[in-house]
Amino acid sequence: MDRVEITPIPGPLSASIRVPGSKSITNRALLLAAMADGHSQIRGALFSDDTRYMLGALRQLHFKIVEDEACGLIEVQGCGGLVPAKSADLFIGGAGTAMRFLGGFLTLASGRFRLDGNSRMRERPLGELIDALRALGVVVRSELDNQRPPVVIERAPGRFAGGAATVYAHRSSQFVSALLLPAPLWKHGLRLRVIGEAGRPFVEMTLRLMERWGVETRLEGESIVISGGQRYLPQLFQVESDASSASYFAAAAILCGGSVVIENIDRGSIQGDLRFLEILGRMGAEVRWSVNAVEVIGGGTFRGIDLDMSHMPDMVPTLAAIAPFADTPTRIRNVGFIRDHESDRIAALVAELERLGAKVEQFDDGLEVHPSKLHAASIETYDDHRIAMSFAIVGLRLPGVTIEHPSCTAKTYPRFFAQLASLS
Repeated sequence: MDRVEITPIPGPLSASIRVPGSKSITNRALLLAAMADGHSQIRGALFSDDTRYMLGALRQLHFKIVEDEACGLIEVQGCGGLVPAKSADLFIGGAGTAMRFLGGFLTLASGRFRLDGNSRMRERPLGELIDALRALGVVVRSELDNQRPPVVIERAPGRFAGGAATVYAHRSSQFVSALLLPAPLWKHGLRLRVIGEAGRPFVEMTLRLMERWGVETRLEGESIVISGGQRYLPQLFQVESDASSASYFAAAAILCGGSVVIENIDRGSIQGDLRFLEILGRMGAEVRWSVNAVEVIGGGTFRGIDLDMSHMPDMVPTLAAIAPFADTPTRIRNVGFIRDHESDRIAALVAELERLGAKVEQFDDGLEVHPSKLHAASIETYDDHRIAMSFAIVGLRLPGVTIEHPSCTAKTYPRFFAQLASLS
């Protein structure tokens, strides 16, 4: 489809929805399974553009993988911390997790490997990871000498030593996770000093998953310490439903009024984006937890909020898109680094909010959205799945909202628009 017009909800919502598996967890689990000693099963896995790029890369690296998409099942034969291939030219499209995580993962290989992506990926930063890998002794270079993809990694035969390094995480937590995931398999492990707090809950997710797969981690001040010589254990692993995807339907409840039940979501989730429900609660929604589900209830009116969103950057578009309907302004702070995501998300949000008639101010670190009277518009999506999904929610309340190039949601949520239509 070139575009899709969103059908407004005629009255208060009364819906139940089950969102797909987490992309962040699926791609981490795939690498953990590949590094484990033996056969693992990953259930409830997400099949989307980003996870398919990771699967394709692992196949090119000669890992044995069996998929059953209808059942949400992926089976991986791990190689105990070795990478079977001796060379590969890996194309990972726009999958940031694949680009960054594979950069660290390839320390377990020997040979020459090249990582490349689409045009937007070639604009996204990678220098912080390149610098940290070099400090650890990896021969890695940016092919265009600009600290961005494509990158070439060359590894001599032999077990990687590891050691101590500093990584700057002001622009992405993925640089941190990329180094942590293979570190237990390095000879001397890793002592990683982390500077910057961008997306810190995603680092905590990585550590909890590593522990779930059998290794020990510890914190010492501002450093994360991983002892070397450990092994990952094969698992029968269940992927949680995606908290980021759930945010759109939770936002629909506060925006349109009524109730949305989101199934297969647990209050004890390892996903930091689940805290978005707390934000909606502070804005006026009622959030009711039950066993393996959450209900969000809204009255159609709500207040704005002023907060630091650096720990849940993927939730910024969702919050900004509904903010014009609030009774008071919404100020989103400390997220300047999302300019380097799938799009310049601050600029994109400001442009599309203004296209709808909203009063919005742009800052280096975020934006402020004022209560506004909106009108119909066609929304440009910048090949950014979160821009598309966030503004689609606006169309549930505002007639005449059309989403251009909606297929970009296949990056993380291929059936988003079908499930959105089911709300009515």
